[in-house]
Amino acid sequence: MAEKLIIFDTTLRDGEQSPGASMTREEKLRIAKQLEKLKVDVIEAGFPAASKGDFEAVKSIATVIKDSIVCGLSRANDRDIQQAIEALKPAKQARIHTFIATSPLHMEKKLRMSPDQVYEQAKLAVRYARNQVADVEFSPEDGYRSDIDFLCRVLEAVIKEGASTLNIPDTVGYAVPELYGEFFKTLRTRIPNSDKVIWSAHCHNDLGMAVANSLAAVTIGGARQIECTINGLGERAGNCALEEVVMAVRTRKDYFKLELGIDPSQIVPASRMVSQITGFVVQPNKAVVGANAFAHASGIHQDGVLKARETYEIMRAQDVGWTANKIVLGKLSGRNAFKQRLQELGITLESEAEVNEAFLKFKELADRKSEIYDEDILALVDETEDDNHGEMFKFIALTHKSETGERPHALIVFKQSGKEITADSHGNGSVDASLKAIENHVKSGAEMVLYSVNAISGSTESQGEVTVRLTKGGRIVNGTGADPDIIVASAKAYLSALNKLFAAEQKLNPQTSA
Repeated sequence: MAEKLIIFDTTLRDGEQSPGASMTREEKLRIAKQLEKLKVDVIEAGFPAASKGDFEAVKSIATVIKDSIVCGLSRANDRDIQQAIEALKPAKQARIHTFIATSPLHMEKKLRMSPDQVYEQAKLAVRYARNQVADVEFSPEDGYRSDIDFLCRVLEAVIKEGASTLNIPDTVGYAVPELYGEFFKTLRTRIPNSDKVIWSAHCHNDLGMAVANSLAAVTIGGARQIECTINGLGERAGNCALEEVVMAVRTRKDYFKLELGIDPSQIVPASRMVSQITGFVVQPNKAVVGANAFAHASGIHQDGVLKARETYEIMRAQDVGWTANKIVLGKLSGRNAFKQRLQELGITLESEAEVNEAFLKFKELADRKSEIYDEDILALVDETEDDNHGEMFKFIALTHKSETGERPHALIVFKQSGKEITADSHGNGSVDASLKAIENHVKSGAEMVLYSVNAISGSTESQGEVTVRLTKGGRIVNGTGADPDIIVASAKAYLSALNKLFAAEQKLNPQTSA
């Protein structure tokens, strides 16, 4: 029987470290449920010690997820580990993932600790965690750039203390496949008790080799766990992309000879959900989940595919979930059909009132466009959840005028802390005027660093999905908005970003917090 490759998804933790990709508790829960449908083996739900919000999100996920292992990250100290243990108490299957930097550069410049101090801290952390839970993972941060003699010493010690998984991260994306694979092989050869643990790869994509490096760790180095994210989401250039690793191993089973527990038909739904919630648009030519991944423009290619799909396709689009992109719902559809589709999409609203509100918005949208897509439903649910979770700003109405030779003008009505506000402004275009009208009243002082428009589906009556990224005082937030009117979608996105910017809770980055 072929060995199993464990898929460890860190979209909710490492993926969230992308600037602006911060998610609410409800959004994390939705993604976690989709990851469970995808049948990932381990869901890294967050970093419980980072903030009260992160603690509550991990606890909520631990409460509802039953089929996947739920993992919490912690630095190598008792306080962080205890926070993770408390957050994971409701989990049917729990894992503590503790880390400390081991490279000379990180030990000297960041930790200001000697190698001996790091060695002792790593041992004590794993010992403390192992006394509380059976499943403990240890990561030497910046492991690939660590001195191999020192790394062997640390890893041998944490295995003795009870670590069951050892993860060797390429934290800064410095590795190349052959060398990274050989690095794993050397560690496993030199460490006497290496056969007692599962070895894991965690690669960043700074040089575009995260997937290749991860697979090299498997084929050359004997790793049997890969840490990855949906759409390759992650800080800087991102992480190893789950969809690419899974389909590479599945498509080339003749070479990898490994089993996977993943349900690939849930890959595209997971990709869409993460993209819509975070506002990080998937590039059209992205492998597996990009809009063009199974499109053929060349006449020669089209002719070949029509005669025999295998001539130009190594995977079937329906195998990764591309066929289930349209739902047969319209303005005549009833509430029960709408609720059924919510269930199929893995969406659970907290109350009947929220279902009713989402259904009313669905009917309003169905009056404006003839075909309703899954993405439309997801956008409606996002808006409904925002409306029902104490958001400071809420869109009400917008009028705008744009005429050749005249300066565009917009008048917007929105709520701020429950009070209805009317604001207007001129601008260089209708979008500019609308956003200036909001900013002239709110006076956030934030700088807009990204404005992006993406069509939710493929026709001119599609809803437009707008992403706005704001930065202020070192904080970076994304806001998203969807509407058939792109000006309205832009205003909703700006208000969404302001809601996150004004949120009371600040998040800490476990890689940089003291």
